[in-house]
Amino acid sequence: MEDQILLAGATGDLGGRIAKALIGKGAKLKAIVRSDSKKEVVEILKAVGVEIAVVDIKDHSALVEACKGATCVVSAFAGLRDVIVDAQGLLLEAAVEAGVPRFIPSDYSTDFTKLPEGENRNFDLRKAFAVQLNKAMITPTSVFNGAFAELLTYNIPLLDHKNKTITYWEKLDWKVDFTSMNDTAAFVAEAALDVTAPRYLRIASFQVSANDLASLTGYELKNMGTLADLDAYNKRERAAHPEGENELYAKWQQSMYMHSMFSAHNEVLDNDRYPDLTWSKLEEYIKPSP
Repeated sequence: MEDQILLAGATGDLGGRIAKALIGKGAKLKAIVRSDSKKEVVEILKAVGVEIAVVDIKDHSALVEACKGATCVVSAFAGLRDVIVDAQGLLLEAAVEAGVPRFIPSDYSTDFTKLPEGENRNFDLRKAFAVQLNKAMITPTSVFNGAFAELLTYNIPLLDHKNKTITYWEKLDWKVDFTSMNDTAAFVAEAALDVTAPRYLRIASFQVSANDLASLTGYELKNMGTLADLDAYNKRERAAHPEGENELYAKWQQSMYMHSMFSAHNEVLDNDRYPDLTWSKLEEYIKPSP
């Protein structure tokens, strides 16, 4: 069977990069897009050889038709429960009915299988979808890439160029996983074409600790306490700001990501599974964004 990939979320940042990587691999690629997707983004996809299918995610028969013939469905959806659980669930149902053999969900994160419920709202949504996925008559593969390396250029607590500080919780030498968006996209493209891909694949462009960053930058180290302290703070903030339940990156959600960074990391990497890939270096991401 000729490889034919169906990509959902191709008009987003990561999705667009996955599309480019798949086309670069010579894959036959179809992208499902909404009728209100930005025309200029859709035209860019068309220009590089992506077949476009305008589909309402709630139109089951149209979604099944779009999925027919695909060897793998790749989801690059971003959103809250209505997207990650509900819309992705509709995509999964259509893929199964269409006989698609493989599905890559929009996980692309820290390995949340190592984290308990309630520590990270956005990861809990992915866990909820994983329950559906693991029961479905389809072979799933999740890619865990840690955090996107681009975050390091935006004054996050772990690397704050503005205040010249390196903030950590409890674990000074804990290695945090970072993968650039391009590296993630390139790896996902390889996995989509790999019929032997396992349930979980774990990658990182680089792994770096607070101590490493302090040595490289000369910035001041700040120990903000224990992970239990941070978890308790996050839960208090979530309870105090329920409006954040409708925000993808509420302040308390951002803090939950920091907790996850210091709670789980990839101990064994699958970077070498696809030897043609090259990986971004830390040095490319320790300068502030212009």
